[in-house]
Amino acid sequence: MSEHNALNLIAGYSAAVAAKQALERSGSDFQEVRGEVGNAVVQLHPKRLALEVAEIIEETPSTRTLRLVAVDRQPLPPFQAGQYVNLFVDIDGVRTARPYAMSSSPLQRLHYDLTVKRAEGGFVSGYLLDQVMVGQRLSSSGPMGTFHHNPLFHGDDLVFLAGGSGSAPARSMLLNILERGLAQRFHMVYVNSHTDDVIYAEQLRELAAQHHNFTLSELITRPPAGYSGRRGRLNRELLAELLGVPDGKMFYICGPTPFNDSCVALLDELGVPRRRMRVEANGAPKWPNAQAGWPEWVAMDDEVQITVQGRGSFRSRVGEPLLNALERNGYFVENACRSGECSLCRVKLVSGTVFNPQEAHLRASDRDFGWIYSCVAFATSDIEVLL
Repeated sequence: MSEHNALNLIAGYSAAVAAKQALERSGSDFQEVRGEVGNAVVQLHPKRLALEVAEIIEETPSTRTLRLVAVDRQPLPPFQAGQYVNLFVDIDGVRTARPYAMSSSPLQRLHYDLTVKRAEGGFVSGYLLDQVMVGQRLSSSGPMGTFHHNPLFHGDDLVFLAGGSGSAPARSMLLNILERGLAQRFHMVYVNSHTDDVIYAEQLRELAAQHHNFTLSELITRPPAGYSGRRGRLNRELLAELLGVPDGKMFYICGPTPFNDSCVALLDELGVPRRRMRVEANGAPKWPNAQAGWPEWVAMDDEVQITVQGRGSFRSRVGEPLLNALERNGYFVENACRSGECSLCRVKLVSGTVFNPQEAHLRASDRDFGWIYSCVAFATSDIEVLL
């Protein structure tokens, strides 16, 4: 096939060429279409979305889904199943944000469903679950993130290992496949601690019964007496039994950080190459002092002084991520993933030392010029930063 014929197969290519030729024949300087590209980009990738809580859906005793619509009731920007928005909140004067994956189908453009599970001691999850009401207005980033199915490279045999609220992006991927009538096979291995922790339980079970290309395998690690389903922790033997031969499968992993790390180790044992695993980042590590390179003379409860150049200083615990400490003391830093990947929250380390955990995907240029990702950086001495 010639290059010209191949280009004609691209949706919209022929129409774009015809429009370009018509403008050239008219002698146009293209003034009449100036700004259209910029406007289209803003609509598809807005920096901020003005949202309103249209409905609050009770999922489990510890989980709710916030159904958010645009304040102007217009369709929301498109997203890839598995992506997230960064939800901005002001809690008692503290401006902060948290990323939440859309759990709704990408085909549903009139609302985003964000499923929120209560985190122990969680500052934002507690606020969203206990204080946010229907009709309340919130703001978020536009959709973002690389944790989604890529049909060109990921293939048709998909396995999603979900722990707890990690089922949110899994549900979005599943609904996308089923509602579009796609040919992909989707196997969801869903692990929870207790039977009443299972989010979307009835819907997932009904969809598994109705669709031959969706398999649901549930596992409860702390089952009640008399429970007849699969129990215990996910291990190599059980995973091999559920999956069969792993060759050719694409694996998505989303859950608490220990769950993610365990799943990666199990898949390694089964011979799954890392290029066939997609792992969703899940915030700063709770125990950075357990990672290699942590200075052994520094305790998590030690206090350090953090100075924002030209703007003031405050005290903070070593074990508190730098971004959280900055926000708590009134310093806002642009952020999105809060997991060390997107680099939006980077700040300049002027003096002092910080620990950059394995979650910090620093670029070589960041290391060379002293930039750190504040969402996953931990001050291990008095430091000065430039925002």
